[in-house]
Amino acid sequence: MHILVISGSRNRQGQTARAISSICKGLEAGGATYEVIFLPELKLERCRQCDPSGDGQCTREGSCIVKDDFPTIVEKINKADAIVFATPVYFMDLSESMRGLLDRYRRVRFHRVIAGGGVSTPPTEPGKPVIALCYAGGMSGNGTTSCANNINGILQMCGFDVVDVILARRQNLEFKIPILELTGEWLATKPCSGSPLAPSERYWERSKTAGNDDKA
Repeated sequence: MHILVISGSRNRQGQTARAISSICKGLEAGGATYEVIFLPELKLERCRQCDPSGDGQCTREGSCIVKDDFPTIVEKINKADAIVFATPVYFMDLSESMRGLLDRYRRVRFHRVIAGGGVSTPPTEPGKPVIALCYAGGMSGNGTTSCANNINGILQMCGFDVVDVILARRQNLEFKIPILELTGEWLATKPCSGSPLAPSERYWERSKTAGNDDKA
């Protein structure tokens, strides 16, 4: 299993990075390899809406005309077995770098919907499992819920299988660190929301030790 972790934060030493490190610790415990990329460090332009109609080559052919790091990121996404999208919360929403990436990526992905006659990914073809992490470092942290709702909708539109959306804020990050580690180990099992999960024995043993069970 190889996991791609995409950060919408520039700060490699910040709290979003700390949350990412906890997830990666769990990925290692689950036997997965991973790569972390920081979007603000890359050359990534905004969508140009390059046709008068507002569409473009992206929706016709599934590729973008802008010459930057976007194709490289798409290639990494395609090769990964699962993905973590981690964004700090700005103005109750995704960071600008994460928004910019997903604004363009959903257009490239929507080409498949158009080519399929308006039908999205078939039920027999589950999307790639992803986890979204929204971290708010402000005084209240209230923007996590709206950010989570937005990124969840965008990722589903992109055809991903969103297996979890994690909300964290300055006031509770310390308590969520163990949960983030456990989530990383769980993601290494490549879970699927559309069918019964089959986590690794190691994950279940750790869950039992933590006093968890599968009851609602």
